[in-house]
Amino acid sequence: MEKITAIKGIKDILPEDSPTWNHIESIARQVFGSFGFREIRVPIMEKTELFKRSIGETTDIVEKEMYTFRDRDDELLTLRPEATASIIRAYIEHNMHTFNQQLTKLYTMGPMFRRERPQKGRFRQFHQIDVELFGELKPQSDAEVIFMLMHFLQAAAIKELSLEINSLGCKTCRPVFSETIVNYLKKSAKTLCPDCQRRMNTNPLRIFDCKVETCNSVIAKAPQILDYLCPDCKEHFTQVKSYLTALNIAYGINPKMVRGLDYYTGTAFEVKSGLLGAQNALAGGGRYDGLVSFLGGPEVSGIGFAVGVERLLACLPDNKKNIFQTDLFVAALGKRAQNMAFELTNELRRAGISTEMDYANRSLKSQMKRADKLNSTFTLIIGDKEMDEKRVELRNMNTKNQQVLPLNGLLETIIKIIEER
Repeated sequence: MEKITAIKGIKDILPEDSPTWNHIESIARQVFGSFGFREIRVPIMEKTELFKRSIGETTDIVEKEMYTFRDRDDELLTLRPEATASIIRAYIEHNMHTFNQQLTKLYTMGPMFRRERPQKGRFRQFHQIDVELFGELKPQSDAEVIFMLMHFLQAAAIKELSLEINSLGCKTCRPVFSETIVNYLKKSAKTLCPDCQRRMNTNPLRIFDCKVETCNSVIAKAPQILDYLCPDCKEHFTQVKSYLTALNIAYGINPKMVRGLDYYTGTAFEVKSGLLGAQNALAGGGRYDGLVSFLGGPEVSGIGFAVGVERLLACLPDNKKNIFQTDLFVAALGKRAQNMAFELTNELRRAGISTEMDYANRSLKSQMKRADKLNSTFTLIIGDKEMDEKRVELRNMNTKNQQVLPLNGLLETIIKIIEER
């Protein structure tokens, strides 16, 4: 019978990899918590209309990449392609704007789904760490969120980071820029790819995201949005840059960065890593004032970002990977020793000591090999002979030093040694 394999573009997270994922997630929880953010867990599936309205019907995500289906009630549902829309839906539905004087700080972690062409750094199920701040318009909040993102990535030991920022304007100044871009693109319309020819009339700023070489050559000489900002947007962006400088956050200005989602306004940012090659975007986000009200909520501003977890893990130095470790392996030789080891192993587990043993009564050499594979800090050697002599041997697997321990009070002795190591 033919074996069933995973869906193309969707990967298993294996046991040897899970500790690294947990390590990154614990850093995120610690860092975000220190900034006053709280975790929210939202569904992986929403009504399709939520994403169409928030992301934009003319984006590639909505037009080409969403996993959408009809359920038995003939309702259109979609596996979430990103988390911001879901968090905003929950924020509105549960009236979170009434809490804490309307300032709400949230984060979530989990899988997202897009039907992209699988390649290095791109999967059809991928994971994001997502952060959202609602209810603060001031440029300090932009700088705070960017600073927190950089602090998190540095705490995770990610190297070769570069931050790019831009302003996408507001409903006052962006339409003027969009009209200017359309007029500019009309002169070169025939050289644009079919998608960009269509975008020129539906969503002209999306052309800045195109990867086709002929489109890139046209965009290279296009007008820049920073030259079209209204006075309020220009002042806001100037202050964001000033606050980032005060926080010693290095940045570059990329006037062609528009981000891949329609809801962004004002400050936009992206973090790249030189360790990732061509697909070097590690995290990105921006301000989305007006999106909450557009989705049926109050007039509340918002800003946030998402980090691609798979890409982040690809940047980790080798000494941060596969960090799983067992505190103790119990090597038991003989039936009486096996019985004692079984009880001891589970009592140690109850005390919070990660402990493993072998039930197959293999040779000491085989059990020591397994202890090595489990990356055990210590191995406890118990045989029927040692039980008669009321003693056991404890080996430090790193130094190879051994010490003899009495059977009397063995549980407490081992716990003390491991906790003091």
